[in-house]
Amino acid sequence: MKQTRYTDSQIISILKQNEAGTSVADLCREHGMSQASVYKWRSKYGGIPPRQLLNAA
Repeated sequence: MKQTRYTDSQIISILKQNEAGTSVADLCREHGMSQASVYKWRSKYGGIPPRQLLNAA
């Protein structure tokens, strides 16, 4: 199986930064990832409350 570079809690933190107003381009430069990753995570984790995500992981 492919290993992920970011844990669920890190992904949630990155998405929260984006919701707070940080641009996707700035997040990608800061964390060393592609913009496609952010949009993919947003579609996957977007509507799920963070507490529920951490309990499922």
